Amino acid sequence: MKRTVLFTISILAILAMLLTACSAPKTKVTVATDATFPPFEYVDEQTKEMTGFDIELIKLIADKAGLEISIENTPFDSVTAGISQCQFDVAIAAITITDDRKKEMLFSDPYINAGQIVVVQTGNTDITGYADLTGKTVAAQLGTTGAIEAEKIADVTFKPYDSYDLAFLDLQNGQVDAVIVDYLTAVGFLGKNPGKLQMVGDVFTDESYGIAVCKNKTDLLDKINAALKALSEEGKLKELETKYLAGE
Repeated sequence: MKRTVLFTISILAILAMLLTACSAPKTKVTVATDATFPPFEYVDEQTKEMTGFDIELIKLIADKAGLEISIENTPFDSVTAGISQCQFDVAIAAITITDDRKKEMLFSDPYINAGQIVVVQTGNTDITGYADLTGKTVAAQLGTTGAIEAEKIADVTFKPYDSYDLAFLDLQNGQVDAVIVDYLTAVGFLGKNPGKLQMVGDVFTDESYGIAVCKNKTDLLDKINAALKALSEEGKLKELETKYLAGE
């Protein structure tokens, strides 16, 4: 009888431990993004919800890593400034990993390769690539690597924009000569808005996107990298590429 009681108590103790583990609260994480950057992050016109490659990716990572995330939509320069000051825990917004940014924030392992490309009006024969932008009026989104590359050009008139949608609109209307943008973003935009704009020249930078993390949260970075690796091995990243990038 005594053994039975002890056995029962042991089983109940184990069950209690399992229930406690299962009901443990998830770590709450604030995520910054700029939902003006299709196909990576944008607001669906019908549902009015944020969606895109990055939005789905961070949700998959959160589920895999046991994180409870809240996503805040803010301009890109506020995304990078905010994560550098740890106003946010995480930022995902097609953020290129650079040495300068590494001084201000942590980065996950790269999750996609990208680079800069030049976009002009369809039929433009004066600009055939980056080398032809000297003395031109060139647009890019404020705070992006496209803006950095634009400002390097000799005698350039650089026009910064809060979003690439606005930059592309002014390009269509002849207000600027060219836009410098991440190749994958250009592919997505031109695929959904055919006929008016075209990419010229080759991708002229070698870049990778990473998930930015507050520099004080190395444990969080480890969780994100572990989840990212698992998702890659499960083929989830390829699924997102097919859904949002292939055939755009």
